Amino acid sequence: MKKQSVAAALTHFDAHGQAWMVDVANKAQTHRIARASGCIVMQAATLRQIIAGSAKKGDVLGIARIAGIQAAKHTSTLIPLCHPLALTRVEIDFKIERRRNAVTCAATAETVGRTGVEMEALTAASIALLTIYDMCKAVDRGMRIEMLHLEEKRGGKSGVWKAPRRTA
Repeated sequence: MKKQSVAAALTHFDAHGQAWMVDVANKAQTHRIARASGCIVMQAATLRQIIAGSAKKGDVLGIARIAGIQAAKHTSTLIPLCHPLALTRVEIDFKIERRRNAVTCAATAETVGRTGVEMEALTAASIALLTIYDMCKAVDRGMRIEMLHLEEKRGGKSGVWKAPRRTA
């Protein structure tokens, strides 16, 4: 079996190994959706401040939600070879995990277009989590952002993809 070169396997490189923006002109416009998630683990006292709304900088999760939405809209300016997309929906959900002293963020991005929204979902989740860190770092610099990953994507020629189940 002939081994495929790394450059040939990666879509953002041409036949000569030069970086390029993928041409999506001939791809069909389809409904595309992606969901990404990650979590931030912190001290119990920090989580209590977030839940109580008593963090010095204000409503941590409210600000983080807006930051995640804004980040999804700016993905193509942050990641050089991403196409600018007309997003039809961005949703940021948080789940408090008291047992782990963590906040999980799930970001969903959606569009009707020629290319997927995986990077927008991943960017939204990561920036929402970074915003939580920024807003709480004065009381807890040891917070950890963990498990940022694509959970699922739908649409386009490749159809549905779901991340394999992780075992803790």
